[in-house]
Amino acid sequence: INMSRITVVIPCRNEELHISTCIEHVLNSTNLELHHLHVVVVDGGSTDQSKTIVEVITKKHSNVSLVSNIKGITPIAFNLGIEFDSSADYVQIIGARHFISTNYISTALTLLERDASIWCVGGRVVNDFQNSISKVIAYVMSTSLGMGVGNFRTLNTSCFTDTVTSPMYPMWVFKKIGMFDSRLIRNQDDDFNYRVLKNGGKIFYEHSIFLKYRVRSSIKNTFKQFYQYGYWKVFVNKKYAAITTLRQLIPPLFTLYLLLLPVFYHMDHILLLSGPLAAYVLLNFYYTAFSKLPIKQWHQIVLMYWNIHIAYGWGYLHGIFRFLILRKSPEISQTSLSR
Repeated sequence: INMSRITVVIPCRNEELHISTCIEHVLNSTNLELHHLHVVVVDGGSTDQSKTIVEVITKKHSNVSLVSNIKGITPIAFNLGIEFDSSADYVQIIGARHFISTNYISTALTLLERDASIWCVGGRVVNDFQNSISKVIAYVMSTSLGMGVGNFRTLNTSCFTDTVTSPMYPMWVFKKIGMFDSRLIRNQDDDFNYRVLKNGGKIFYEHSIFLKYRVRSSIKNTFKQFYQYGYWKVFVNKKYAAITTLRQLIPPLFTLYLLLLPVFYHMDHILLLSGPLAAYVLLNFYYTAFSKLPIKQWHQIVLMYWNIHIAYGWGYLHGIFRFLILRKSPEISQTSLSR
């Protein structure tokens, strides 16, 4: 009998509210009777009760381990977890705020074993929320206007794509193309999956498997999150001297357009130049009206679209100035994650 060994890597830092549920969902995975499952929680210096919670779980379950990540950086956590049990056949990466469906691991495993051209499998994201603001954030992050056409968060059928969340990889992929780039505070998964595609592999989005993702419950932290997405995307672009996806250019171009619009205010063609702004406003109201959220929250939805698009665009422009024009390394201020 071919018994595959699967390592589940869970990076964690100050996730006392989520880490126990996350591990529980992994351990409740179905159809893995003939496979060995090893859960490796990599703690990045938690100051809450996260480590204590995991230590209690390790005493109850011999297949759960706790590893320390003194640098507290996500891609380093990925690498430590992968290297902890390098004899495994497959690696499943799951965020501490990701609660996977019972068939997630077994279905991803089946797809990888069935088709050797597939190097990575991930599933659907079901946004979960804690309050009224996070409900708005969850909706905006599930729409094509919010995340861009073709983004895995907006797909509604199984297909090949450019990246996925909570991915599973065969272990040999890391031996072939290397580990995660430890310099990347954000976009480390986009970077790695770009290398997968560049080396001839395929990435598959499977709609029948899903995870619940506990979204942020703060407008400020969501702004920081998307600002860093834009900022670090430029770092990845510079690394490969390539634009990894065309949709990433829309927020920075739109932000630049808004900055320049007042300059052309007195020109004869101001009405024509205002066309993209008018189109954006109309799209914003269209998606807001179809949100099925209470009318009293519509203004929050409208503002949230502006929030994430301007944040990403401004972060991207900052990245261009920092990495491409000044040719400098990332600022320390852009290495801290939002929660």
